[in-house]
Amino acid sequence: MTSPHTLTQTSRQRSFGGWQDVYQHHSDVLACDMNFAVYLPPQAEAQSCPVVYWLSGLTCTEQNFITKAGAQQYAAQHGLIIVAPDTSPRGCKLPGEDDSYDFGSSAGFYLNATQEPWAQHYRMYDYVVTELPGAIAANFPIRETHQGIMGHSMGGYGALMIALRNPGRFKSVSAFAPIVAPPQVPWGKKAFSNYLGSTLSDWLAYDPTHLVKTAPERLPILIDQGDADSFLKEQLQPELFAAACQAVNHPLTLRMQPGYDHSYYFIASFMGDHLAHHAATLVP
Repeated sequence: MTSPHTLTQTSRQRSFGGWQDVYQHHSDVLACDMNFAVYLPPQAEAQSCPVVYWLSGLTCTEQNFITKAGAQQYAAQHGLIIVAPDTSPRGCKLPGEDDSYDFGSSAGFYLNATQEPWAQHYRMYDYVVTELPGAIAANFPIRETHQGIMGHSMGGYGALMIALRNPGRFKSVSAFAPIVAPPQVPWGKKAFSNYLGSTLSDWLAYDPTHLVKTAPERLPILIDQGDADSFLKEQLQPELFAAACQAVNHPLTLRMQPGYDHSYYFIASFMGDHLAHHAATLVP
């Protein structure tokens, strides 16, 4: 069987002096082939560089970020490698996998499913935390001690959750319009009940608002949220995470951006700020 570290390049474009690549590899963790994108800044031709992982939201693949976020110009300025995986396993042919936009395909929620038929394939937590970084370290000039993580919506939730569950692993974290309390909102309830079952403790293990209360590391968090986001009140509720951070004095910068919605227009507007936030810690 092909190693997860064996990559096949499927596209390459020159961008801001660097290269925007897309690769395919076989994932043993997910038991399927997966695509991911890597932006290599011009600095990577001569030296190892810090790496930032981007996690996308519902309905997305790696393509949404690399074509709409405008991240390449800022990554080139700061000398950051950016890795953007897909949002779920693909082609597993599970019953109900493609029935809705907020569960199954494109909606892996960056957790390890325990319920059938999802448990064999839907293990995005292990993929993002272990398998994909192993493939990146084996193939690209990254500085393994200088890693950041960020994301949008479901991916913003994933970035916060993964950073909080892995103290010392990441030096920077940020999110755009994250789902901060999945057990309390419809998107999270649907995904968690189907992937994880009905045990509340299993849900809380992936809940950023719960995890931050006992986080052993005070990693500063940057969140941008549009106040015209149609999902703000029902699905996102950033005030819940802000209150949890305040209760334990966890450093959080939550910026409510007037007039912005949930789209990539919003993400592109503040991408420069977010990559500057990461570079401030990651770049020597």
